[in-house]
Amino acid sequence: MRGNIEAASGPDGRPAWLRGFRAYLSAIAVGNLAWETLQLPLYAVWETGAPRAQAIAVVHCTGGDLLIALSALMLALVLAGHESWPHRRFWAVASLTLLFGAAYTTFSEWLNVVVRASWAYSERMPVIPVFGFRLGLAPLLQWIVVPLAAFAAVARGTRM
Repeated sequence: MRGNIEAASGPDGRPAWLRGFRAYLSAIAVGNLAWETLQLPLYAVWETGAPRAQAIAVVHCTGGDLLIALSALMLALVLAGHESWPHRRFWAVASLTLLFGAAYTTFSEWLNVVVRASWAYSERMPVIPVFGFRLGLAPLLQWIVVPLAAFAAVARGTRM
């Protein structure tokens, strides 16, 4: 186990939390851009929208994903983080971040698909029943798979 001084900074002198945050943000940005692009055919805009509308949807949703991911991580760090994160309390922060991301996604899909009807699933979208509505499986899996990959990047980037 590393001492606090070694865990606080890496060989380059940068704090571990900063390296971890950068690794998380980079992986989240790339992962969500790829996921949004690949899942586009599961939404109605794939069939009804012009290529420009589809591109705007991907960029808009990826931007929203970044905000959700940052908010989920910050809340998890406030509630369960440690001053030497990610070397301490890594899994507590990662677990809470995934939970917050998945919970917000469930709420957002309900709000935007059911209440506001601001987007719609295509017939290709696999759905699961959640709280009396049909939740798209792809966006829910997005908030499990992409953050897990991001936290794997954090572990690699901070040599945990």
